[in-house]
This record gives sequence, C-alpha cells and structure tokens, in this order.
Amino acid sequence: MKRLKTYLVLSLTAICLQGCGVYNFTGGNVGTATTFTIPTFQNYATQNPGSTFEPGLERDFTLALQDRILNQTSLDLVSSNGDLLYEGEIVEYRISPMSATANQTAAQNRLSMAVNVRFYNKTKEDADFEQRFSFFYDYDDSVQLSSVKDEALEVIFERITQDIFNASLADW
Repeated sequence: MKRLKTYLVLSLTAICLQGCGVYNFTGGNVGTATTFTIPTFQNYATQNPGSTFEPGLERDFTLALQDRILNQTSLDLVSSNGDLLYEGEIVEYRISPMSATANQTAAQNRLSMAVNVRFYNKTKEDADFEQRFSFFYDYDDSVQLSSVKDEALEVIFERITQDIFNASLADW
C-alpha cells in the first residue's frame, strides 16, 4: 500500500511537471529555443530634440538586457544566429523638469529613457514583435544627475529589461 502511494505521488508529480512545458522558475517560456542573440543597441537618442548624449549608454543597456535573459532563462548567448534575436536602438535619453516650486523653478527632475525593440523568434514566428519600452527616474533638483546617475540607470534598466523579457518570454 505504501509503495502504491509513493508510485502515485511520483506519477502525478511527473505528469504535472510535464504539462508545464518548458518553463523555468522565473516564468520565462523559451519553447524549443536554446540560444539568443543581442547585438549592441545603437544610441540614436541624440537625434531627438531634447535628448542628451550619455557615453557608453548603448553598451551598458545591451549588457543589462543580455544579463536579464541569461539570468532568467537557460538560454545560451551567441554572437549571431540565435534562436531568439533582440535588436533595436535607444531612442530617448532626456532630463525634464517635473514639478515647480513657488519660485517657478524645478523642484524635481526626471531622467527618461526609451528603447525600440524588435524581437524575432525562429522557433515561434507568431511571437515576433516591434515595440517601444520606456521608464524614468525622478530625482531632486538640488542634486546633480552625475551623483545619482548610476542608481538612476540601474532602476531604468531593471524596469525596461524586465518589460522586454515579459513581452518576449513571459507567455502567460
């Protein structure tokens, strides 16, 4: 009787796990894909009025997106011909005043960033998309951006890369 219960529990567990498809514990559905490619996202933000130039932004964002996919899936990063391809460009990087004081000066500034992403899935072509992702970081006007830039970019990259991951692989 005890052996039968153990067999049933193991059988039910195996059936449940098999029915889940190719999911990992972070919720990414990679299907039959085993590799991904992310070429460097070019920084075209300076072509938009009001945007500013940040040296190394394209490298840092590309690495953040690569790290997100590596850390949340079992996929391998390859330099070309991956089963999944993420490509795009940074289209906005700007600082804007957010709220005014009684003296009509900015009390808070907002650093905004937006990227345009094209996603291609060789194993599931109906999953392809092109979409814009953006986020921001607010900071006090009395603070220089240079003193909060690392934290700001970390927050912005965290949100944008998670949104890209969710749009491409969180198949809920």
